[in-house]
Amino acid sequence: MLSGQIPKGDVITAAQLTGIQAAKQTSQLLPLCHPLPEIAAIDVTISPDAASGLVEIQSSVRAFGRTGVEMEALCAVVVAALCVYDMCKGIDPAIEIGGIRLLEKRGGKRGLWRNPKAAKRKKSDG
Repeated sequence: MLSGQIPKGDVITAAQLTGIQAAKQTSQLLPLCHPLPEIAAIDVTISPDAASGLVEIQSSVRAFGRTGVEMEALCAVVVAALCVYDMCKGIDPAIEIGGIRLLEKRGGKRGLWRNPKAAKRKKSDG
């Protein structure tokens, strides 16, 4: 999986594209989320770690509108993780998805917000 290629194909590229597509469709997946026609950029980064056997998925979404895009970013991560699971379940059906959280939000009423729990974890991870 670390090379991205498995019998079902290129996991990393498929998951990135799936995450981007999910961010664009968030309002259709979550009934109380309104559509955001002003999304400027969506980035999904997938980083496999051979030593730990983990795959980290991060998403960044930017928009010019007056509303936040954290639901779009979280949706991108969740659905990209489901894509990884779907493509890899034949190799290991015990794959787990977890640790999904908002790391940072900029703009809006609060300005810059960083998740204090995520910062503590990064420091303790070494």
